[in-house]
Amino acid sequence: MLFEGKVRKIFAAGDDALLIVTTDRISAYDVIMPTPIDGKGKILNQLSLFWFDLTKDVVKNHVITTDIDKYPEPFKGDKTLEGRSMLVKKLKMIPFECIVRGYITGSAWESYEKDGTVCGHKVAPGLVESDKFPEPIFTPSTKASEGHDINVDYEYMANELGEELASKVRDTTIAVYKKCADYARERGIIIADTKLEFGLDENGELVLGDEVLTPDSSRFWSLENYKPGQGQSSYDKQYLRDWLTANGLRGKTPAPELPADVVANTRAKYVEAYEMLTGKKFNG
Repeated sequence: MLFEGKVRKIFAAGDDALLIVTTDRISAYDVIMPTPIDGKGKILNQLSLFWFDLTKDVVKNHVITTDIDKYPEPFKGDKTLEGRSMLVKKLKMIPFECIVRGYITGSAWESYEKDGTVCGHKVAPGLVESDKFPEPIFTPSTKASEGHDINVDYEYMANELGEELASKVRDTTIAVYKKCADYARERGIIIADTKLEFGLDENGELVLGDEVLTPDSSRFWSLENYKPGQGQSSYDKQYLRDWLTANGLRGKTPAPELPADVVANTRAKYVEAYEMLTGKKFNG
């Protein structure tokens, strides 16, 4: 194994490929919970694959195959990998989280309340919590190996990557978000914000990688219940965050075992999001 993150395990699969396996682990406030959410890894993996396919006309992606019988040894035919893994191209990853915000919420709302800015962007006055921005805004952050990522402005990223690549990353991030947000809205889900990751292939072309628009990497809100001026009912792990906060457990380590009802409710939200977005019944 090359790397193990909060949710994913990454294995070498030959000279030019990696195997990404998505576990059922869940983290909140940078803490991995000891209680898994049954089937979560399959939901994240299959939802990412859905978005990769939907956005392939916008940007190339890193997926080679999800057919376990086409995986190289020693992974070939391994049933435990079915539905929760993908064989992908090895990329030179861009060292920034590419965050796009369509609505003002979370840390963006906290910042706006303080000084009227969002990650260095001066935005319109008079916004209320959960308002939609006139246009989505791009707010990159550094990728920290430990602890919290650090928000940076576009100029910082352009200085690190060069203007040509930075502008391509920014414009592609926003294009992917707009296409997927429009699609999701038609199916009753508002994508308030999300983060994407990109890399460069052997030809220097920009490629979308990692995960895409999952309930782990995005805020999914109910369109039917959407009401600016307050927090929103969601289909993501905000439910778990809220439970931890309400019980004085935010960021506490070691994390507590999660009650059965919290596990069941979290799973139900992930399943509902998957089914609303893909139009498919989740089996897993």
